[in-house]
Amino acid sequence: MQAFFANPAVSWTLLTTGGILLVVIWVLLSLAFLLLADRKIWAGVQMRKGPNVVGPFGLLQSFADFFKFVLKEIVIPAGADKVVFILAPLISLILAFVGWAVVPFAPGWVVSNLNVGILYLLAMSSLGVYGIIMGGWASNSKYPFLGALRSAAQMVSYEVSIGLIIITVILLAGSMNLSTIVEKQTGWIWNWNVFGGGLNNLVLLPVMVVAMGMFYISALAETNRPPFDLPEAESELVAGYQVEYSSTPYLLFMVAEYSNIVLMCAMISVLFFGGWNPGFPTDFLNSWHPFAANFFLALVFYAKICFWFFMFAMAKAIVPRYRYDQLMRLGWKVFLPTSLALVAAVAAWRVFGPAA
Repeated sequence: MQAFFANPAVSWTLLTTGGILLVVIWVLLSLAFLLLADRKIWAGVQMRKGPNVVGPFGLLQSFADFFKFVLKEIVIPAGADKVVFILAPLISLILAFVGWAVVPFAPGWVVSNLNVGILYLLAMSSLGVYGIIMGGWASNSKYPFLGALRSAAQMVSYEVSIGLIIITVILLAGSMNLSTIVEKQTGWIWNWNVFGGGLNNLVLLPVMVVAMGMFYISALAETNRPPFDLPEAESELVAGYQVEYSSTPYLLFMVAEYSNIVLMCAMISVLFFGGWNPGFPTDFLNSWHPFAANFFLALVFYAKICFWFFMFAMAKAIVPRYRYDQLMRLGWKVFLPTSLALVAAVAAWRVFGPAA
């Protein structure tokens, strides 16, 4: 038995599987409480209490909702393509979770430390639209179909801007490895990419602040969050691509959507706000046990994710919904040329600036 576990292939498989399970469990538990926080923040802005009955302070409300969805009957419309109808939420859920494989939580705490982690994330987010398209088409109803078409156009439009904005970070860090990008921001707070990535690049501060703001807005559009929730606009499309879904398939769509939202919060933290770096030197951690030090840094990273989720929730509660033509105009006529100009500015500084 000892020789079996000493086999490098077996030990690698067990460690990788354990890492995947830890990440999935952490994401699911985080989603339960962040979903409750989303509802409480929305309620607070509207001066009402929000969920407060199930469990102390309503903390178990998300788990009660989970059991409600799981125990309800799955209803499939008679005219629907049943195979595609069931596959759509499964594909959305899987693609939402596989993106977490390259997110570094602390030094060495990453499922797969890919050198092209950013390309992997862009590929997974691009594939995520297929689940929505399949769900809208398979329902055999015009409202889900229109919602799926809107979602496809919206996600493609804002992925272009997100990709160009990420190029500015790649130019600063000189790498597409997310762990390397975080390590480049080690030290004081001015080393974070949102401030230009160091005192030598402080002239890039306005450029990177604009890039961060555009990434945040594009992330709202990419994840179909208000004020860009046009695929789910109840005023004209009822609930859009998921209007025919109920029970567990509907739950899978919602889990996939919120997983993508939290992933975007993690990406803003990694790309612009130092990831696990707290904004000051962490030499005091050298005397700590490695696990304790990494756990502290992971908590710093999680605090940043929670802050950006709060910003997503506030946008949902405060900002009115855009019209669809306004959404497309913003993406193609404002964000696309502006992001190109930001890439040109950072590239010019890296080539001709004193830090080159």
